[in-house]
Amino acid sequence: MSHLFKGIGVAVTAPFQQGAVDYEAFRNHLKFLIEQGSHSLVVNGTTGESSTLTDEEKTELLKIAVKTADGKIPVIAGTGSNNTAHSIAASKEAEGLGVDGLLLITPYYNKTSQKGLIAHFTAIADETNLPIILYNVPARTGMTIAPETVAELSKHPRIVGLKDATGDMNYLSQVKLLTDDSFAMYSGNDDSFLPFMSLGGDGIISVAANALPKEYVELYEASLTNVTKAQKLHYHLYPLVDALSMDVNPIPIKVLTSHLGYGTYELRLPLVPLEDSKQQQLIDAFNHVRGGN
Repeated sequence: MSHLFKGIGVAVTAPFQQGAVDYEAFRNHLKFLIEQGSHSLVVNGTTGESSTLTDEEKTELLKIAVKTADGKIPVIAGTGSNNTAHSIAASKEAEGLGVDGLLLITPYYNKTSQKGLIAHFTAIADETNLPIILYNVPARTGMTIAPETVAELSKHPRIVGLKDATGDMNYLSQVKLLTDDSFAMYSGNDDSFLPFMSLGGDGIISVAANALPKEYVELYEASLTNVTKAQKLHYHLYPLVDALSMDVNPIPIKVLTSHLGYGTYELRLPLVPLEDSKQQQLIDAFNHVRGGN
């Protein structure tokens, strides 16, 4: 299989209104992301607060995403969990809804061994016809996919890429040496996107691009053709990207999506909103990037 996408995938937020998913705001946000040149939409991931969404809410969000994208860019469904059977069922449902690919996180809490990872991901891949991107985020899951394990899994015809949120360029280099160019590598960290690209990355699944899709597309394109311009863009965006790390994702980015009109500034417990002063700090940084006041 060829790469699901190259460039900017957006880990899309889930907007809420008085505790319920605001599907209209979600639809409008997707339209904005598509119009601004995003290359892919990732729905029901960490940034979309998938751990507190019901199965019914996840299904509806995927239906809206597939209809809104309308084949223009791929829709990738987050269907991973620490329950292999549940991930298989969710992956089959997502395939039936018409998504273009799957994002599978490593098991968390119960965790597993590297041998278990191979068995877990293979079991899911064997039950779907969709291309799969593995998701390695040890800071959240408490475990990592060893480079040798990635290499073994890359031999499966439907496991086509990795979202690497380790922030470790040595890890990226090790995986690149053990896989071929048909296996896609996506950064999971906005702050290290440019160095990731310089080492042979294929793109990013970005949080910040929820509010700055056009800017991230520009950074991606510059990283391929004009290093000096890319560096300038990186440092222009960096203060805002750094500020987005002031609390657990997606607490900060939802300040900006709500500021843009895509839902109110609501989260589901155990996530709680930022203080007003920190919200204003993010909005000021965003306006600076956008050239506003």
